Amino acid sequence: MNDKLAQQIIKIFAKNPFDTFNPKQIASRVGAHDKASRAQVEEVIFLLATDEILVEEGRGKYKINPKNINETPRNQIVGTIDMKQTGKAYVIPDEEGLEDILIAPNYTHHALHGDKVKVSMFPQRKMHKPEGEVVEIIKRARTRFVGRIQKMDKFAFLLCDNRNMVVDIFIHPSDLAGAEDGEKAIVEMTDWPERMNNPVGRVVKRLGRPGDNNVEMQSILADYDFPLDFPEAAEKEAAAIKNPTKKELEGRKDFRKVTTFTIDPADAKDFDDALSYRKLDNGLFEVGVHIADVSHYVTPGSAIDREAYERGTSVYLVDRTIPMLPEKLCNGVCSLRPNEDKLCFSVMMQMDSNAKVRNVWFGKTVIHSDQRLAYEEAQEIIDTQDGKGTDVGDAILELHKMATILRNERYKEGAINFESQEVKFRLDENAKPIGVYIKEQKEANWLIEEFMLLANRSVAERVGKTDRAKGKSGKPQKAKTFVYRVHDEPNPEKLNTFVEFVAKLGFKMKVGNRKALADSYNRLFSDIAGRGEEYMIDTIAIRTMSKAYYSTENIGHYGLAFPYYTHFTSPIRRYPDLMVHRLLERYLAGGTSVSAEEYEEYCKHCSQMEKKAADAERTSIKYKQAEYLSDKLGQVFPALISGVSKWGIYAEIEGNKCEGMIPIGSLKGDYYMLDEDNYQVIGRKTGKCYKLGSPVTIRVKGVDMLKKQIDFELVDIEAEEPPQPKKRHQQKRQSKPDSKAKNHRPTEKNKKRKR
Repeated sequence: MNDKLAQQIIKIFAKNPFDTFNPKQIASRVGAHDKASRAQVEEVIFLLATDEILVEEGRGKYKINPKNINETPRNQIVGTIDMKQTGKAYVIPDEEGLEDILIAPNYTHHALHGDKVKVSMFPQRKMHKPEGEVVEIIKRARTRFVGRIQKMDKFAFLLCDNRNMVVDIFIHPSDLAGAEDGEKAIVEMTDWPERMNNPVGRVVKRLGRPGDNNVEMQSILADYDFPLDFPEAAEKEAAAIKNPTKKELEGRKDFRKVTTFTIDPADAKDFDDALSYRKLDNGLFEVGVHIADVSHYVTPGSAIDREAYERGTSVYLVDRTIPMLPEKLCNGVCSLRPNEDKLCFSVMMQMDSNAKVRNVWFGKTVIHSDQRLAYEEAQEIIDTQDGKGTDVGDAILELHKMATILRNERYKEGAINFESQEVKFRLDENAKPIGVYIKEQKEANWLIEEFMLLANRSVAERVGKTDRAKGKSGKPQKAKTFVYRVHDEPNPEKLNTFVEFVAKLGFKMKVGNRKALADSYNRLFSDIAGRGEEYMIDTIAIRTMSKAYYSTENIGHYGLAFPYYTHFTSPIRRYPDLMVHRLLERYLAGGTSVSAEEYEEYCKHCSQMEKKAADAERTSIKYKQAEYLSDKLGQVFPALISGVSKWGIYAEIEGNKCEGMIPIGSLKGDYYMLDEDNYQVIGRKTGKCYKLGSPVTIRVKGVDMLKKQIDFELVDIEAEEPPQPKKRHQQKRQSKPDSKAKNHRPTEKNKKRKR
């Protein structure tokens, strides 16, 4: 059946539910005037009647099936557009449990990727996805786009960088703002007349020539809708902020004489957390987690606060940081620099030698950091014991012992040990990559991580645990509205698929309960360490897990095995932490609960901005990886297969994780097809298979800097023979066209773990 023609015909009948039409009338309405076209219309009508979408009323006359008219709950659905490069789209319904709705290119009606839309449903055909057309654009996801200017004689277009933007933007010469042909620019969409195929826009910022590092980094930020500058009002507010006065120190607990230090990356400029340590007379140890008191300087509703909320987070591109707060705050007044008095919001814990928390206090403090250490410096103290006998050295060594106990206890309680790999670049003075490496996490990183986790958990428990003392009503008090960092349990279908897959490789997993599953994950990661299957299994395991997000509804954090968890420790770079500081201060003072509905909207926005920032970071990494390989055409590297799809094989070079694609048509000696269940492509004749995680040798064939794409070709590969009993079954399945094949590129692992 001609699907496009079928949709047109269904639409005619659906708009005239009580009228009957014969094939000749329908042919006239769809513009089928020749004999062959009319015959096709007649055939489609017959098939629609067979599927009971149409019913025959008298000889040769049809109308819409009445049962389809009354499907009012599904007639109009609100959702978000997911636009594909082909021009077709899917609408992801807001209502849970509904299938995605297919929208043909001629029924998108000027909707763009990410827009909130209302869809009118077509009667569903047997063996087809739900289909419909956009009837209203409720809210545009964005109105500004970045791309290259293409000038014509009397007009110009913006060719958008984003592949999901499937139309170019028309620009009148008077709206070019001086932009030249080939330049990159940011264009604001101003109108989209009904009868025009392209939207109309104007240049709001010229970025410069493609290929320039600064231009490309700004293009990435603009493409993800992050601002390139702070508003003037926010900068003015920041300039007026001064270092703390004696009056501002009043009422705060003074920890300036307690041994205090920070540990951060060597190139960090914003230090938002510090640790303090001292032995108490009662035999316990006081450990302080001190966090920059950003809420003291950034008041709700101020220009800085409004801009920080819109950004949601700082963005970390390869060669720069785009801060959430103006530099005066993030690198100056709020940064916990050594040898300066700083205002903090602190979690003070009295702990025993077994790292058990015996008492905890939350409140406003003033500190004076004694030393700023890089992770490498702290690691050297742990490795060599060098620094023992000094206040900071002794503190680091004792806190390292406690952190080791805390880490081991977490895993005993059911935390899952997902190891992340972070790609780092060595850049020259022009920000050109001259080296790529994987950053290693060691004990110094874990030391900071464990105490930040402990502080976050303690804050969440302080607010989230309901007071069981019964009031006058005789009922327990209701927990106050709070911002939690939550992580749901794995999708059962994905989990079962993963368990079945690893079973084929000889690994057993128990899924009876949460603790058993976590233990199985950790045991699996230990068993595959250093083996050929490690990369493949680790990659697929991550894809079985849900994504962490912010919410006022606490469901716990599955990956950490914490029933209560929040983000308190980075208010310089994360807006949710700033909200947590304000709420904690309010509730410690006995304040009433805030609106759950209002704060849930804040949480959704912050979760969305976090994802955008992560995507922008990954895009900057891809650009720098392409730049790194651009002068290495023809060179050969060892790699691992990192993804398989019906278009080709993706491979990552070992050691630097630069990823490129090997087109499936370039695989010689056979016709290869996708075996999605086993994450491999397999030859129809030979049965040879190229599997996710398999080692390969590749040659760099081409690099497209504008598209951030790298092309590889195979030099050599270890092709695996599939198990013999399954060979005929696989070949039988793949004798059919792989119309249901999906792109199985795994989630990238070069991203920092976001807890």
